Amino acid sequence: MKLTRRAFLSGISALPFAAVFPQTALARVSIGNATLVTVSDGNLVLPGDFIFAPMPEDELAPILEAYNVSRDRLTPECNLALYRDASSAILFDVGSGPDFMPTAGKVLEGLNAIGLSPDDITHVVFTHAHPDHIWGLLDDFDELTFPEAIYMMGRDEWDYWWNPDTVNTIGEARAAFAVGAKRRMDVIEDRVELFDGGQEILPGIAAVSSPGHTPGHMSFEIRNGSDAAMIIGDAIINHHVAFRRPDWPSGSDQDVTEAINTRKMLFDRLTAEKMRLVGFHLPEGGFGYAEAFNGGFQFVPGEQ
Repeated sequence: MKLTRRAFLSGISALPFAAVFPQTALARVSIGNATLVTVSDGNLVLPGDFIFAPMPEDELAPILEAYNVSRDRLTPECNLALYRDASSAILFDVGSGPDFMPTAGKVLEGLNAIGLSPDDITHVVFTHAHPDHIWGLLDDFDELTFPEAIYMMGRDEWDYWWNPDTVNTIGEARAAFAVGAKRRMDVIEDRVELFDGGQEILPGIAAVSSPGHTPGHMSFEIRNGSDAAMIIGDAIINHHVAFRRPDWPSGSDQDVTEAINTRKMLFDRLTAEKMRLVGFHLPEGGFGYAEAFNGGFQFVPGEQ
């Protein structure tokens, strides 16, 4: 039998990865008559300074101690949201793919665990174009991982990474991000659909402008019947300092002032409406709620 790319991927997904990566499909909730599930793409391994460098060390230390978080090494989960109704399977971001870091890029195993193949994904919607969110667009063969999907990205985010000046202005530490994003966006240039904040991009899914982490970062409010959830991507990037001190600058954000304003806006909405949230790097599958706590907020994990 001829070994095609699709046959190769199907064979890979059938291998017993669960023994190595036991967490694949992490959490599932009902949104009206649809379902929202998070699928693991593995985890990142990051130096603490990537987040903590601009923060006041004396105030930071007790927060990290309270959450049992290392100052030097972070291993955040990567949780891709998948929304499914009667006609669509909508994946928010595509993960890291094979080229970013060895602990990530596991989304195909996660999809296989819930009975889906790459061809089943009807839409891919991007929160932003950082490596752990877009590099999984291409597989080991440099072909589209999700070949049947319609691709959707916020207009400001697309324009930023598409701009040839970005690689020269983003800073040396992130220059590879720009090169990698542009290479993948080249592949979908003729099939991507762009949208703006406030727009209903698909039935029941509205784009919420949430810039700062990147210039065009988007969150997404999903409503189906009386149920709702907010997919926040990296706008609230962790469950400790981003919640306890949303007013602090984070080294992960490209525009720290704008990112602080975005966090405040999202926390106001999430707490006022007691809305379920899904965070890409939040623990226990990323599902939970935000609650006011001690002058800031706390993450309450759980699907209900």
